[in-house]
Amino acid sequence: MKISTNLFTVLLSFSILTTAFADPGKAYVTNQEGGVSVIDLETLKSTGNINIEGKGPRGIGITQDGQFLITANKDDDNISVVNLKDNTVRHINVGKNPEFVRINGNFAFVSTEPSSTGGPPPKQGEQTKDDDEDSKTPARIAVVDLIKGVKIREIIGGPETEGIEFSNDGKFVIISNEADNTITVHDYLTGNLVKTIYTHSYGDRPRGIKASPDGNFYIATLEFSNKFIVIDKNFNILRAVPTGQAPYGVSFDKLGSRIYIASAKEKSLQVYDAKTFDKIKDVPTGNRCWHFSFTPDEKYILLACGKSNAVIVVDTEKLEKTSEISDKEVPWGIVTFPKSMGSLDKP
Repeated sequence: MKISTNLFTVLLSFSILTTAFADPGKAYVTNQEGGVSVIDLETLKSTGNINIEGKGPRGIGITQDGQFLITANKDDDNISVVNLKDNTVRHINVGKNPEFVRINGNFAFVSTEPSSTGGPPPKQGEQTKDDDEDSKTPARIAVVDLIKGVKIREIIGGPETEGIEFSNDGKFVIISNEADNTITVHDYLTGNLVKTIYTHSYGDRPRGIKASPDGNFYIATLEFSNKFIVIDKNFNILRAVPTGQAPYGVSFDKLGSRIYIASAKEKSLQVYDAKTFDKIKDVPTGNRCWHFSFTPDEKYILLACGKSNAVIVVDTEKLEKTSEISDKEVPWGIVTFPKSMGSLDKP
C-alpha cells in the first residue's frame, strides 16, 4: 500500500512524539525506617514518598495493571494496599511479623513469622532463644484477595519463611524456610504440602528462591553456606555453586541467560552464566543489599542496600556501578512498574 507524503509525515511525527513522551516507569522502594520512596526511571532520581500509613515496611509488590502497591508492615502485623490511582490506603491484617510479598494475579502471598523475636539474624552456629522447640512455630503464608480486601486462607510453611516463588505452570507455591533448612513445595490451590526439600547436606539457611524463565529449574540461595543450589522442575537438588558471603536476593534476566545474586556481606552483586553456572563477574555495590530489580528495559539493576541507606544503580551491559540514590532509610525491597525481573517480582 502506498502512503502519501503528508500521511507519512504525520505518522512519523506521531511516532516520535509517542517515543519521546513514553513513561519509562517508576521504582518503588520500602524503607524500614521510613515509608515507600519513588524513583523516576528516566532520571534515576527520587521524586517523593508514598504514605502507606504503616510502620516498618519490608516486602513489596505491585499488581499487573499497576493500580495497587502492597507493602508488608513488620510493626503493624498488616499489609498496606495503596491505590496508586486515587492515593487511598487500606490495611489488611495478615499475622505477626509480615516480611515477604509476592503478587500473583489479584492475590498477595505474604509470609508471617509467629516464632520470630525480631532483631538481626543469628550468626552461624550461634544459639538463640528461638532455638528451643516451643518457639519453632511454622511460618504462615497469608493469601490475600486484593479485590475483596480480605485474607482468604493460609499456607503453613516451615519456621521463618524467607522466600516465595510460583512454578511456571501455576500448580505450585515454593517456599524457602531458613530456620529448619528446608524448601517446601505446596499445592497452589489448597496450600497442601507436596514435597519437602532438605538443604542441610548442601548448605544452611535457604533464603532467596527463583524459577528460571523457562520453568526448567530453580535457584535457591543458602545464606550461611555461601552457596546457591540448583533444583530441577521435579524439585530435586542437582548441585551447589559457591557464592560470596551471605547470598540472599536472586533473579534471572528476562531471557534466562544469566543469574544475579545479591551477596549481602560480600557487598557485591554476583553474576553467573545460567547454563554453566560459571561466575561472570562480581560487581561492588553497598552494605547489606538484600533485594533488587531490573528496570523494565533491563538497562539497569537497582539494589536496595539497607546498611548503606541507598539504592545502588548498576549498568547491565558494563556490569558496573554507575551511581547511587542515597536518600533512603534502611531500604529493604524494590519493585518497578511496568513490572520487571527482580528478586521480588517478574513481568
